[in-house]
Amino acid sequence: MPKIPPVKGTRDFYPAEMAIRNWIAQGWREVSQRNGFVEYDGPIFEYLQLYTQKSGDEIVSQLFSIPDRAARDGRDLAIRPEITPTLARMVNQQINALPRPIKWFSIPRLCRAERPQRGRLREFFQWNIDIIGSDSVLADAESIFTAIDYLRSLGLKASDVVARISSRSMLAELLMALGFAREDLDKIYVLLDKRPKMTESEFSKYAAEQISDADLLDKMMRLEAVQSLDELEPMLQSDAARKGYADLCELFKTLKALGVGDYCEFDIKIVRGLAYYTGPVFEIFDRGKSLRALCGGGRYDNLLSSMGGPQVPATGFGMGDVVLELLLAEKGLLRSEASHLDFFVINADTELDDKMLMAVSRLRSQGYATAFSYKKTGVGKQFKQAAAQNARHTIVMGRETIESNQITLKNMADGSQKELSLDKFLENPEEIPNS
Repeated sequence: MPKIPPVKGTRDFYPAEMAIRNWIAQGWREVSQRNGFVEYDGPIFEYLQLYTQKSGDEIVSQLFSIPDRAARDGRDLAIRPEITPTLARMVNQQINALPRPIKWFSIPRLCRAERPQRGRLREFFQWNIDIIGSDSVLADAESIFTAIDYLRSLGLKASDVVARISSRSMLAELLMALGFAREDLDKIYVLLDKRPKMTESEFSKYAAEQISDADLLDKMMRLEAVQSLDELEPMLQSDAARKGYADLCELFKTLKALGVGDYCEFDIKIVRGLAYYTGPVFEIFDRGKSLRALCGGGRYDNLLSSMGGPQVPATGFGMGDVVLELLLAEKGLLRSEASHLDFFVINADTELDDKMLMAVSRLRSQGYATAFSYKKTGVGKQFKQAAAQNARHTIVMGRETIESNQITLKNMADGSQKELSLDKFLENPEEIPNS
């Protein structure tokens, strides 16, 4: 029989890889909770309509859809490519019962039907942070701060990563002031979104193909070359543009007050690919620009209403584990949440089988991770097993255990050891010498 390989774009998590995944997820969870977010989750598949209603029929080619053979209504299902639609559905169902602002986070497993490449797989994990029910710039700032707070906790400095921030609402007003029709804006957003991935000549050629009017093209090229917020102020011609500009200035001021201003920069080319963004948007990149965006998000005030709920303001982001892991490996910052044992019981005498199993059972019943060797091997090999399983202590049971009920407790970190009464030790393992 031929061996069946894993599906391309997926990963097998052997214990070593699982330890890294757990470390990343644990960090996401700890940072979420210390910033006041609570965890939620939803089903791994939803009705396909949930995604087409938000993103249009073109999204069908980007996800895995399956017929619901158990249903009579003929509706198709889809494995979730993102969790934001699920969040919107869940919040809409209980919108009047949920206290605001709603500050939720999730770490879902997601699947997308796309070509695997570096930093982009077909199955991945993503940290999602969302704040629903507040239109305050403070909510946008806290969303961005939480992402940076996590990256900073890993040891990534402002010289390593940068949050590039802009505003979809302000950009829309600026583009329309230049002469672009509202119905053409999505095309311009796609153009600007592709800009960082192209050379100057490639971008000029592609832009000319998308914008036939030479005068409009020239204006757009000058706009995308803007480097600072101050340069934009003379271009603000409408109240909506001035409002977007003022919010963006307030956002940068707030991020500076939160202590992460050096991680943040204005970049008018940040638009985000999803159509539902309505205000400030951001993406976090490595300064070396060797990788895809680590994280992206922004304000989406119309999503809940577009999915049958009330008009409720919202903001948030998603951070995937794939690019993050690549960057941490490059920087030498990758760690793991390695599993460990509290005790490994070493049996040095076959007459001790029952007593050894009793000790193992007693320790486990008190909540201590405890293991032992299944095979009758030498003490040296059992010590190697203990070390391989990251045991903090070993308990050696041998002839002295039979004769005087004594054990030898060894601290595997520093090699110190001590003789103890087995009964007294099992009564209170918390009082471990040399721990």
